[in-house]
Amino acid sequence: MNESKELIRTDTSTGKKLTFAAPRIGTSIVLGIESWALLTLYTSGFGMPPLLVGFALAMGYLTIALAQFLFGWFSDMKYTKLGRRKPYMIIFAPLLGLSIIFLLLPDFFLPNLNDTFTLFLWLLIWDIVFRASYACTTPYQAWMAELFKIEDRPKTSQYQNTFNFVGNGIMALFTLLILTKYVGSLKAAREAFLPYPTSPLTYYLPIIIFGLLVFALFYLLIFLMPTEPNYKFESKLWESLKVTVRNKNFMKIVFMVGISGFGWTMVSTGMLKYAEDALHLEDTDYIIVAVSLLLSVFVFLYIWRKLIEKKGKKPILGYVFLLGVVFLPITLLGLVPMGSFLILGIIFILGIGAILGGWFLFPYIIYADVAEDDEKSTSNLKAGTYAGFPSIILNIFQAAAVFLNGLLFELPLISNGTGDSFTLGLIIFGPIASVILLVSYFFTKKYVNLDFKWER
Repeated sequence: MNESKELIRTDTSTGKKLTFAAPRIGTSIVLGIESWALLTLYTSGFGMPPLLVGFALAMGYLTIALAQFLFGWFSDMKYTKLGRRKPYMIIFAPLLGLSIIFLLLPDFFLPNLNDTFTLFLWLLIWDIVFRASYACTTPYQAWMAELFKIEDRPKTSQYQNTFNFVGNGIMALFTLLILTKYVGSLKAAREAFLPYPTSPLTYYLPIIIFGLLVFALFYLLIFLMPTEPNYKFESKLWESLKVTVRNKNFMKIVFMVGISGFGWTMVSTGMLKYAEDALHLEDTDYIIVAVSLLLSVFVFLYIWRKLIEKKGKKPILGYVFLLGVVFLPITLLGLVPMGSFLILGIIFILGIGAILGGWFLFPYIIYADVAEDDEKSTSNLKAGTYAGFPSIILNIFQAAAVFLNGLLFELPLISNGTGDSFTLGLIIFGPIASVILLVSYFFTKKYVNLDFKWER
């Protein structure tokens, strides 16, 4: 295989940008369901202790912490006939699709869902497989710095976020309109001491389609996207780590992402359970809430992107943090008796959509830009390392966050007098996440540089 001394990027068409971005539809669907709904399905639905579910999900985060870095580094170092990045998608995309099916449909495979220990092992094993397989998105994302010029990356990232929006929209509709109904039937059967109902067609068929979609879109990308050239790469593991760690600004970005990831993970894993158990939302309520979420994310993705173009990444990221700080204590209103919590639910979802829509816009651009900045100073591209290394810190923080949610949701039950009792943890997880984001804001403001001179 011929090896060039440096990577020369060429102009890319809109078609190639769209092809590269397309897998984000599938990954957004399955990751969104796993992150947003799995805790609610296994606790509110199957009645598992939140602490056990939190532990199992935390192990998944720790697994991806290692897998994302190793996949990023291995894909940097080893060039094959299929290039550096494609082999990981070939192997792990099918496992990613399969594992989400197993996680969401345990009744298809387990004879007794009342066996808490067996159900716990099932969740633990398949969430570890799911998270390890999802790490193939690190080599995938590292491809951006190799295939696209710096001026093309925001547009490619925009397409990715558009597909993310489509995927998250599908995920939201499925979760809010279908999964919550299934969770309600599980909860009703459990409280009446009846056997759990069989998964209905409207529930299991979309899940199987989602799993197949992940596989299909990655394999379509593999066949249609050209393999990146074999550029010269001399760094070894420890050399790559040393250079990466010496990049002080990058390390500050890593810790910023980790700290804020703690808060975002608390929100994403707890928000559906809050809507289900504390706000007592029902079928028709979720239709309105789903539409509100989609509109909020769509509108604010556009607003945040335009603001980034005008004012730069760092100031706008600060606004996202501050919005989260001010908004998230709204969970305290779950203590106030209301005839209907629908209005609060709509406001809650609108705010969450605005905040997360802003945050999700940043990582794709930041890591590619840091890799480009490093390449300009070292003449050595380590896109995979820069895309994978942050996962170690980020996922450790995320593991701690989901485990903390498990602990919080084990707190004593309370009632607002308008429905079934619920855990005190659902009231206080919002203010706790708000404090975490406040720390992220001050850390970012004082220490982090996100706008480089060569971008101007």
